[in-house]
Amino acid sequence: MSYTVSLPNYSIGADCYKEIPYVTRFFGKKAVVIGGKTAMEKARPYLLEGVSGSQVELTGFLWYGGNSTYENGDALLETPLVQQADMIFAVGGGRACDTVKYVADKLDKPLFTFPTLASNCAAVTAISVIYNEDGSLREYYYPKLANHCFINSAVIADSPEDFLWAGIGDALSKECEAVFSSKDDRLSHTPMMGVQLSRICTTPLVEYGAKALEDIRVKRPSYELDQVTLDIIISTGIVSNMVSTPDDYYYNSTLAHCVYYGSTVTPNGHKHLHGEVVSLGVLCLLEYMNDQAELDRLMKFNASIGLPVCFDDVEISEDEFDVMADKFTKTTEWAHNPKGVTREDFLAAMSRLNAKGRAFKAAQQ
Repeated sequence: MSYTVSLPNYSIGADCYKEIPYVTRFFGKKAVVIGGKTAMEKARPYLLEGVSGSQVELTGFLWYGGNSTYENGDALLETPLVQQADMIFAVGGGRACDTVKYVADKLDKPLFTFPTLASNCAAVTAISVIYNEDGSLREYYYPKLANHCFINSAVIADSPEDFLWAGIGDALSKECEAVFSSKDDRLSHTPMMGVQLSRICTTPLVEYGAKALEDIRVKRPSYELDQVTLDIIISTGIVSNMVSTPDDYYYNSTLAHCVYYGSTVTPNGHKHLHGEVVSLGVLCLLEYMNDQAELDRLMKFNASIGLPVCFDDVEISEDEFDVMADKFTKTTEWAHNPKGVTREDFLAAMSRLNAKGRAFKAAQQ
């Protein structure tokens, strides 16, 4: 059996958009830009400057539709500017990139991504999260990888602090979830490499996260902000590509994300950001794994930057845990847990973590 592994190419820096003409030189001249409204507004001057004086023509700026749905993607597929473009530029956050990845895949056109938030790895992954029209999760779609990702440090520094904060919380899950979900399996080369790469995802967030948040608060590009941005977008993205397939293995996410999906059906938990709740799920997973040293380290880190340490912080009570489990036991993440994981045992770990988090907060007061 043959298979192909594609790894992301990327550029980072405040002037990296100037590399667009060189990087895209073999793919055509006409590019249509698709993305979020605010994202395109902020990135537009840098994009125009980047292609100025070159043969690359930006033929139009199109809104992606506001959510990553097949309906929005299919509407873009019928748009003449999209059909006539030699290549497609995706600008924005995760849902914008996921929508445009679907469009580029269906048209088999070169795709270049321009993330404007350091909140997720969608710009470099070969997976799109697709939602229903009502906002509920529909399924995962597996497109081709973007040809190149351009990470403009100045644009990232101008993004909302909350998205970076939640992005840090989400990225904290990559190492412990990949290691945990794969622990009982004999790994072939690609997932083995992905799991090993996941081990570099946590420490840069702990070392540089607080300073990166300080810098984005005053819209200041910095070394620390770049390190956290690369961790969230590139490191976790490479791991995601190497540890998940449509039909074979899936080590990309597990119990920490189960906590998030469970939170979406609670009255107040669904109001909190994805990465915020995932960071609490990380603590629950570490409690389940009985990794007390790492749990202590990440609980202190979460508290230092305002991420949750107990379910009170995301407005969820323990009497809602069963409803959460009804939801998360139906997810892809639960289906790919290691052998022996039970609903009852994980709910017990969630309760223990909740008690530890409350005690930690009380000790800090």
